[in-house]
Amino acid sequence: MRPRSGDVLLVGWAASVQFATPILFRVIRVHDWMTYDGWLWADGYEINSAGEAIERRSIFVQEKGLRKVGTAADRRPGVPPAMGRPATPPLSGGSPDRPASPPPGATPKE
Repeated sequence: MRPRSGDVLLVGWAASVQFATPILFRVIRVHDWMTYDGWLWADGYEINSAGEAIERRSIFVQEKGLRKVGTAADRRPGVPPAMGRPATPPLSGGSPDRPASPPPGATPKE
């Protein structure tokens, strides 16, 4: 199984002895560097059980020892991909160059 960008992998001892304690790893890219047959270099993030990135890593592992457990599309509901946190509407409705209108019945401050 060749990992692809966005895949979430369980990386354990079968992939490399340095992972005696398995980690979850979200793939950014797999390098096309020349390595030993069946081994690969991958860049990505070690993630916690909530799917949050805790450390960026480059790993050298045996492809046959990797286990796919999800993809980047398997995100938690309400979590936009670019932000990594739930979307919330703006409180005031304004912006720095265009302040929000006061609520109906409010007196303007001078």
